[in-house]
Amino acid sequence: MAVFTPVSDDDARELLKHYSLGELISLRGITAGIENTNYFLATTQGEYVLTLFEVLTYEQLPFYIELMHHLAQKGIPVPEPQTRRNGERLGLLHGKPTAIVTRLSGGYEPDPGATHCALAGATLARTHLAGSSFAMQQPNLRGLGWWRETIPKVLPFLDPGQAELISAVLEEQIAFAQSGLYGELPSGPAHCDLFRDNVLFDGTYEMPRMGGFIDFYFAGCDTWLFDVAVSVNDWCIDRNSGAFIDEKLQAWLRAYAQVRPFTAAERQAWPLLLQAAALRFWTSRLFDYFLPRPAQTLKPHDPRHFERVLRQRRTAPAPALP
Repeated sequence: MAVFTPVSDDDARELLKHYSLGELISLRGITAGIENTNYFLATTQGEYVLTLFEVLTYEQLPFYIELMHHLAQKGIPVPEPQTRRNGERLGLLHGKPTAIVTRLSGGYEPDPGATHCALAGATLARTHLAGSSFAMQQPNLRGLGWWRETIPKVLPFLDPGQAELISAVLEEQIAFAQSGLYGELPSGPAHCDLFRDNVLFDGTYEMPRMGGFIDFYFAGCDTWLFDVAVSVNDWCIDRNSGAFIDEKLQAWLRAYAQVRPFTAAERQAWPLLLQAAALRFWTSRLFDYFLPRPAQTLKPHDPRHFERVLRQRRTAPAPALP
């Protein structure tokens, strides 16, 4: 259950006084999610999602909220944070930072086909281009600095082969980040967590329509190719082996490249970025599995999944970018 802080109808009515969103019709808790309290909020003017942030602080949130607002203003299908009467987009409810965003249509597709992959790829490319004019800066907080800090903490839980692998890849990524090639890679605001459950689709399985991208709360400035690698490592693989499914991968990459063509530097760096994306999620899943937060009640993901993906990326030749 993702309702950690109860919100009553009277609470919602009081909150709505700070907006120009009409009168409350209904309020319903959302069970999906891990870190935040979420409610579907229906008013006389539309459908929204009310979020109370349970982990991120008021000071940490403006980058994410303002990025979503910027992207929505650019026509990207993302939840649009609503502006309060005082001109701000964040408030407080029960002492928690609070935002109201538009509710996107559709649901997530657990087994996306090539058409879903193409829609996601094209929309991510549009998102990157739209984000290039966003003025605020924040690094990917789960990027290289976090890997260097976290991997030593999980090493005691690994067998010698796993420890050797994760340490070797980390050293390679440190060297890569200091290289001239890395400095040539296009970068800017990136979602950094565009797994299949963070994308909504309308329509049918055979003829899907893009509903939008959600959950920007791991977003940060990074190379756009890292964002692509994170995505295809989830969207385009055989779940048992971690190997790519070529039809899905090619659909995803071609659709992205039609909107934002890949550069020569990106083609050269692609194998290393695929490994970086796998390392990021192997590291975070190891950390959540072996060193969970005291209040964490949900079962952590199996870290071995991204270990398999990383081993695949090191042994199988990386498919060329279009």
